[in-house]
Amino acid sequence: MNIAFFLLPKQEVITTTIDATLRQTLERMEYHRYTAVPILTEDGKYMGTITEGDLLWYFKNTPGVTFDNAHRHTLKEIPLRMKNKPVHIHANMEDLIDLSKVQNFVPIVDDSGNFIGIVRRSDIIEYCAKQMFQAPV
Repeated sequence: MNIAFFLLPKQEVITTTIDATLRQTLERMEYHRYTAVPILTEDGKYMGTITEGDLLWYFKNTPGVTFDNAHRHTLKEIPLRMKNKPVHIHANMEDLIDLSKVQNFVPIVDDSGNFIGIVRRSDIIEYCAKQMFQAPV
């Protein structure tokens, strides 16, 4: 099956950039109720994923950083714990299933390495469930 069928396009994905501040990122994640969002470069390449945990550990382990001054710090300063690997749009379903075991979503890139969207783990599980429980013809 073509993974493009599962693609949530970039326009519908909440993302951030590496130059976003901690405060902007926290507020965006809170508003959309997400625990992780993709980080993109200014030219649309996938860089990684920022998680609530990354932000929390940064606040905890960086003296002097508080919510009051979070607007002075950018995501460039934050070490990312999770390495959400992207897959190419022409990858196979097995690649998606394998990555979804350890990632809530799988970032998808095109032939030029540009971020084009994500495939959510819930969509992959739903697909697998349908395959398993589909009545034989």
